[in-house]
Amino acid sequence: MDPLIEFGRALPPPLLIPVFLVVMAGLSSETVSGVLITQLATIVFGVIWPVLLNSIDGVRAVDRTYTETATVFNLSKPQYVRVVLLPAASPKIFAGLRLSLSLALIMMVISELLGGSDGIGYQLLQAQRSFDGAGVWAAIALLGILGYVVNSLFVLAERRVLVWHRQATRNP
Repeated sequence: MDPLIEFGRALPPPLLIPVFLVVMAGLSSETVSGVLITQLATIVFGVIWPVLLNSIDGVRAVDRTYTETATVFNLSKPQYVRVVLLPAASPKIFAGLRLSLSLALIMMVISELLGGSDGIGYQLLQAQRSFDGAGVWAAIALLGILGYVVNSLFVLAERRVLVWHRQATRNP
């Protein structure tokens, strides 16, 4: 699977928007929802890689003692995943999710620039085309504030979910 994952990761998602338009065209007869599906597919394709790669790395880094203990306790596969793998890999999974948040914001703007008729990216493009400097800076400021707020909310959620991990790293 490694070559396929690396191949998919290397593809630039914005360049795949025309491909997604062709592939997703058969899914919807309405152009508005077809464009939204294309934008969503582009964003998902762009942000899945940090989460996937960090999850793989987190699962590979599970301490062998945990794996052997799970074997001794004869845990079933679902129990092993729930009790051993997810808790051990969750710090890396959250790191991938945090990276994906900023990428999702970037991909949202790019997909709106290239194929949208609404949204911050579209408004930014319209302001740029009409030489509206204040509109361009307002869109940029809004994107910065949106990125900051979303990141702050994610950090708050991460701290609550991974409170055990922070305590373990402070008091080894």
